[in-house]
Amino acid sequence: MQKQAVVDEIKEKLEKAQSAVVIDYMGISVEEANAMRKKLREANVDYTVYKNTLFNKAIEGTPFEALAPTLKGPSAFAFGYEDAVAPARVLNGIMKEFKKMSFKGGVVESDYYNADQLKDIALLPSRDELIAKFMGSIQSPVSTFVRTLQAIADAKQEQEQEQEA
Repeated sequence: MQKQAVVDEIKEKLEKAQSAVVIDYMGISVEEANAMRKKLREANVDYTVYKNTLFNKAIEGTPFEALAPTLKGPSAFAFGYEDAVAPARVLNGIMKEFKKMSFKGGVVESDYYNADQLKDIALLPSRDELIAKFMGSIQSPVSTFVRTLQAIADAKQEQEQEQEA
C-alpha cells in the first residue's frame, strides 16, 4: 500500500509538471546535495529521489513514459512547474560547479531529450530573460520612432510660430 502512495505522489507531480529531468546523482557529498537542493528550490524546481520501479509505474501511459529507458542505476528526478527549462538549467550549472552527476534524460513540454540535448536546453534563457530581451529589442526602435515624431511635431510648431510672426 505504501508503494502505491509513492506512485500516486509521483503521478500528482507529473500532472503539474512542464518538465521532468532524470540525473545520476552519485558522487555528491551531503553538503553538495543540500546546496543543490537549495538552488533548485530557489528556482521552484522539485527535486526528489525515487525508486526506478515506482517511477516507472507512475509514468506508464503519460508523456513522461519516454523516460523509462533512463531508469537504470541511481536516479534522481527534478520537476519544473513554472519554467520548463529550469530543472535542466539549474542542474547543468550545479554539474559544472561540482564536476559530478550527469543527465540521463528528460521530458520538456511532452518531448523527450537525451543527455546531450538537455545540456543544450540548459543554455536557453528563462522565460523572464527572453521577455526582457524582447522588450529591450522593441523598445529601441519604438523610442527612436517617438523621438522622430516629436522632432517633426516640434519643427511644424516652430514653422507655424514663424508664419504667425
